Amino acid sequence: MLDIKFIRENLKAAETAMKNRNQDINFERLLAWDSERRAAIGDIEQLRLKRNQKSEEVGKLKREKQEPSPELLAEINLIRDSIQEREKSLLMVESHMEDFLLRIPNIPDGSVPVGKDEKDNKIVRFAGDPIKHSFKSKCHWEIGEKLGILDFATASKISGSRFAVLKNEGCALERAVINFFIDTHKEKGYSEIMTPYLVNRISMQGTGQLPKFEEDAFKCAQDDLYLIPTAEVPVTNIYRGEALDESELPKKYVSYSACFRREAGSYGKDTKGLIRNHQFNKVEIVKFVQPESSMDELESLVADAGNVLEKLGLPYRVSLLCTGDMGFASAKTYDLEVWLAGENAYREISSCSNFKDFQARRMDIKVKYAQNKKREFLHTLNGSGVAVGRTFAAILENFQQEDGSVVIPEVLRKYTGFDVIKPK
Repeated sequence: MLDIKFIRENLKAAETAMKNRNQDINFERLLAWDSERRAAIGDIEQLRLKRNQKSEEVGKLKREKQEPSPELLAEINLIRDSIQEREKSLLMVESHMEDFLLRIPNIPDGSVPVGKDEKDNKIVRFAGDPIKHSFKSKCHWEIGEKLGILDFATASKISGSRFAVLKNEGCALERAVINFFIDTHKEKGYSEIMTPYLVNRISMQGTGQLPKFEEDAFKCAQDDLYLIPTAEVPVTNIYRGEALDESELPKKYVSYSACFRREAGSYGKDTKGLIRNHQFNKVEIVKFVQPESSMDELESLVADAGNVLEKLGLPYRVSLLCTGDMGFASAKTYDLEVWLAGENAYREISSCSNFKDFQARRMDIKVKYAQNKKREFLHTLNGSGVAVGRTFAAILENFQQEDGSVVIPEVLRKYTGFDVIKPK
């Protein structure tokens, strides 16, 4: 959530930021409500002062054994009613303002390139050379089905499209990837945490999924609970409404979870395979940091996500997203895109973002400074560390052999107990 004071004092900058994000947002209504709100607060304060003065008169008369006049008591009642009416109006205006502010995306950082869409993203670096086979590379869904480790037909019968059933060595490979990611991030100082998959509305609102993207969420309407689209939601909400001592920061968490997304805006895209399913596994890394260090912490977050891909021997590249392609809550985002030999293309496998104080303001998470007792909103960051299903797909496509087998990366073999998956 943006600070209304920032918008009021930097209207042109806010309008330019929204334009750069391809957002058509008219701040006039918001600023009109803001003026109403401040005027109402001033009126209420004056009325309360007047009420207190009149009440003092009543108290003085009673101490002097005199009865206050009916006119004086009636005036106090009239002031009281006026206060109540203005308070109702104030609550209504504040509700309008909050709903408006909750739907405004974050201001892009000054280092983010201005652009319309993914074509304007900036490739920052490459890690590893794209793998080229001496034979015709197959896509992961074809490889997995022939190996008997992926079954999309059964998943469709059970649940519908965009689901997968894993079998045999596929189950072991999925677990191996998850455990390898968690262990590797723990070595980098992340604390492991497991959180619920169902969260309440205020938790989804805190990280920016609601109210703007409600159609993308799976909801249990009877209980008003939502299936999480990422572990970012419950993990970031751990400290909602709290103030952390500066000595506690940075706090770093790694969390495995199943994730659930409607993919409402992606029908017709990636209909085959593991790239865009309604349910998938992911390991998330989340940070709570001091504002002055958040950009450095973003760079290290990207390095930590890339580290697991490098250990697996998977080629990837890092892209800095432009203003028009960033997520709603992000101030700056890097995407890690893994090479898929079967598709002969790079595909996103991790998105690492610095939200600055955008989420912390929505959730009221602050940092306390010991020296001056000052409190301010801390900064939150998160990234995929990384998407498990897409890693599974990348292993199949990049390490496939001409005979149809798939070689398991060496770092995973202590988890799988085998070094190759062979055709049955």
